[in-house]
Parts: sequence; structure tokens; C-alpha cells
Amino acid sequence: MQVLNMETVKQQLTMSMAIEAIEQLLIRQTEHPNWVKTPERLVIPTNKDSDTHQQGSHLSMPSVVFDGEQEYAVVKLVTICPDNPQRQKPTTVATITVSDTATGDTLAFMDGIYVTQVRTAALSGVATKYLANPESQTVAVIGTGGMAYEQLNAVLTVCPNIRQVNLWNRSGDKAQQFKAQFIADYPQWAQQGISVKVCESIEAAVAEADVINLATRATQGLFEIEQIKPNAHINAVGAYQPHMKEVSDSVIAACDYVVIDDLEGGKHEAGDLIQADDNADCDWGWDELSGQLMDLVNGKLQLSDEQAKSKLSLFKSVGAASFDAAVALKIAQLAKRDGLGQAVAL
Repeated sequence: MQVLNMETVKQQLTMSMAIEAIEQLLIRQTEHPNWVKTPERLVIPTNKDSDTHQQGSHLSMPSVVFDGEQEYAVVKLVTICPDNPQRQKPTTVATITVSDTATGDTLAFMDGIYVTQVRTAALSGVATKYLANPESQTVAVIGTGGMAYEQLNAVLTVCPNIRQVNLWNRSGDKAQQFKAQFIADYPQWAQQGISVKVCESIEAAVAEADVINLATRATQGLFEIEQIKPNAHINAVGAYQPHMKEVSDSVIAACDYVVIDDLEGGKHEAGDLIQADDNADCDWGWDELSGQLMDLVNGKLQLSDEQAKSKLSLFKSVGAASFDAAVALKIAQLAKRDGLGQAVAL
């Protein structure tokens, strides 16, 4: 078994590699639905909201994937700790195991924090590739936690014309830290002429944005339809519980396209869409969903360049174990081939 810490995972996993892994998985699921098995995740609430704790959750996310030659079991264990930023730790903490289902041998045990961040971002990257205006020049980042970091990297990877990044966070200091760290870690974007600005308000950040990335724990919509461009594309990866909400009902109802990564999980966890569906005054319901991310990749849902340029679109991500499995498998196979990490005998 190869044990891979976060640093080793970071050295191997690129955004382009993750986006490719996600698209390959979705094509495989289309062509061979039985090759990917992903039961509903187990979610256990932790630490009720109090003066000393915010409520978090613990998740168990298993998936079995056959790649045409061999079958693997991939399991991610996640603990979401909302108070961790105060401890200088990531909100989402995770580990992943990759096993051979024929022998039961554990092939790899790896840190799952970076995998989670990158695969979540890669989902937004795939959605942006198919839904956003191909001439997008400005991206807004609302919420500058760990998930937002790679989500921005993903959008820049698939939108070569972006030249302006607008940041907003409840804590302006954290937004400034995000800016400095992002520029330091990804100097290639600055070298391409991309400017990064911290905005004083959400309204200022999103007003001229072609792409809007949301990654917050908000419980009400962050902006209304009249505050954004009529042809913007929104990636919403926060609001992962039914009581949370980042995208207002006015925005959801106005969207020409609403796409989700995993419908089964979304109906339990996508607070934005759950609340819009429950609101009798909102003109959007689950029957208005345009499709799943798979439908964009396999061509069932197709947008022309002109539609992408002129339509308002929303991608809602709640995640699924199969997405983690696709990315973790890539890393495990590299580790086996190149002897990465630390070899441990069980």
C-alpha cells in the first residue's frame, strides 16, 4: 500500500488532469452505467450550533468503479469542521482509500483534503467549459475558503480570455490573504495579464462578472437577479445542507439552464434548489432542471456558442463519491507506477 500525504498528492494532481478524469468518468457512466456504483452517502450531523461550535457533519462516501480492465473500491471519509479556519485548518478534512476488489488489497491511502478541493473545482471547470460564455473576461469569487481556491483555478483553466478576478469575503483580510496566496501559488495567471482585486461588496464583485463562483455557508441568497449580468454563469458549490442558500430564488427562476452534478444527492442536500422548489412564489421546481453534468459531457444537453454567450446558467454541485474515485484512482495508479509516497505493508 502506498501512503500519500497532502504534499505528495499536490505534486501529482493538476487541474487539467482532474477535469479530464471527471469527463472520462461521465462518459464511462453514459456508455456503461453498471461500471460505476455509487450508493447514497452516509451523512451524520456533528456538534449542534452553540456559542462554542458551529454544526458540522461527518460523511462516508463509497464508490466502486470498473475501468474496463479492473475494478476498484474507493472510499472517502470526510469531516466538515466549520470552526477550523479559526484554528488555521481547512474546513473539510478527508482521507481516501483505494482497494482492488478482486483481492481486497488496499492499494493506496491518501490525504483527501486536496483531492476534495480539486475534484469539486474540476466539476465547476467542466460545467463552465460547457455553459459559460466562451468569451468570458471577468470572474467573481464569493467566499474565499479552501474550496474557492481551486475553483478559481479551474475556471481560469477553461476560460482563456479571463483577465479580471473580483474577490469578496465577509472578512476582507481573508480575501487579501487569498489574493496573495493565489498569486504566489499560480504565477502563470498573473503572467498572462490577469488582475486580482478585492471588492468591498458582493454587489461590486458580481456586477460585471461573466462567471460567478460561490463557496459559502450562507443561509439566504447573496444577490438578486437585477444585480448580475443577464448572460452570467454561476458555479455554486456551497450551501450543502437544506437550510443553506447562496443563490436567490429570483436568480434560479431566471436561469435559462440549471444543471446539477448529482441529482440524487442534490434532492437531499442542495439547499438553494430545495428551497426554490419549496417556495410557492418561485417559478422554479425540480421539473425545470435542465439536466445533470453528465448530460453536458455526453451531448444530451448541448449549447451553441451563441446560447452560451446569451443565456443565464447555474451549476449546482453537491458532490458524489464517484467523482472522488475518478480523481483518486488517477493518483493511486501514478503512485503504483512511480513508487510515490511511502510503501507500507499491512
